[in-house]
Amino acid sequence: MAAEASNSSTLQITVQSNPSESQLSELGIKSWPKWGCSPGKYQLKFDAQETCYLVRGKVKVYPKNTEGEAVEFGAGDLVVIPKGLSCTWDVSVAVDKHYKFDASSSSST
Repeated sequence: MAAEASNSSTLQITVQSNPSESQLSELGIKSWPKWGCSPGKYQLKFDAQETCYLVRGKVKVYPKNTEGEAVEFGAGDLVVIPKGLSCTWDVSVAVDKHYKFDASSSSST
């Protein structure tokens, strides 16, 4: 019996520390758009799944309305943030990242 329902309490951020250069190359990270922010707190909602690779920075993410605990990641981490997640980013070190939204779940602009 597989549960297909999407429940906000099951939204998980996955963090892979120090992925290999070959994995980053295979994903095409360097061709992805870049985004950065200065230290501070940011309220974010992800309307599409995002995969990002932090070039620099340190972040602690506090998911809203979930049982999930805060997740920390920083420079050198490959992070997948699920579609539908609302959270607060507490940025302690300015962030520069490459990012990509899942084409199947993002809306065109």
